[in-house]
Amino acid sequence: MRTLISINDLSKVYADGFEALKGINLDIHDGEILALLGPNGAGKTTLISIICGIVTPSSGTIHVDGHDIIKDFRMARSKIGLVPQELTTDAFESVWNTVSFSRGLFGKKSNPAHIEKVLKDLSLWDKKDNKVMELSGGMKRRVLIAKALSHEPKILFLDEPTAGVDVELRQDMWRLVNELRQSGVTIILTTHYIEEAEEIADRVGVINKGEIVVVEEKSELMRKLGKKQLTLELQETLSAIPEQLATFKLDLCNEGSQLVYTYDTQGERTGITTLLGELHDAGIKFRDLSTTQSSLEDIFVTLVRDAK
Repeated sequence: MRTLISINDLSKVYADGFEALKGINLDIHDGEILALLGPNGAGKTTLISIICGIVTPSSGTIHVDGHDIIKDFRMARSKIGLVPQELTTDAFESVWNTVSFSRGLFGKKSNPAHIEKVLKDLSLWDKKDNKVMELSGGMKRRVLIAKALSHEPKILFLDEPTAGVDVELRQDMWRLVNELRQSGVTIILTTHYIEEAEEIADRVGVINKGEIVVVEEKSELMRKLGKKQLTLELQETLSAIPEQLATFKLDLCNEGSQLVYTYDTQGERTGITTLLGELHDAGIKFRDLSTTQSSLEDIFVTLVRDAK
């Protein structure tokens, strides 16, 4: 897969000495959806801001579709659409004028048909003549997205795009993201809604304290780091796990009424058959069993905790 954004040894140290990014190396592929996850202050927004030319890096290089973001800023930036966290819009202008003006900032010729399509896709068409100041917070968020798409960028950055918005906008947002990906747009998003990243991302990157902890295909990350649990509902409660079962990763839960067995999804054998045999030999009977698997959120929490 072709590399669209290449980040090499990128660091950012602010004037007060705070090191926001530490030697970041990351390749972003053409046409993918990459979810960047990390706790508050991890460096997600700083990284996006540097790529988009808002913040100057202390060291390192970034190339966007072959263009250096410092030496060839205008070409690099023209490839990018950015939806920031903050609701910053031209309050006294109409929605139509605001979005159209954004297109002109990138030197694009007027294209009313494209602006109309973007506004309709974001359910803004009936608000096109309204001043931005008259809109609700959710509608203002839609305007930010429309502005980012106005110049038909190849790359779209979404920095916490659904934070504090209603369910309808979230659904519209992810529908539009899928449509954009199908049209060839590369999408990088940060989100606190990890279930959203789990649903739509191709790859997941975890950043913590200014460093990349892991970047991996979502399915591969789940396979490598995911764990499964077998929960056995016991017919009779136990006060303790019998000594003969000590070799298994068992937890006694729910006041002794459940045995929970954790096993590795990558292992050649799960050990479940052996466990059930040992339970039978120990005279432990169960009335039901169920399995669960780690979510992306579980994996994220583990990675961040282990990186401290």
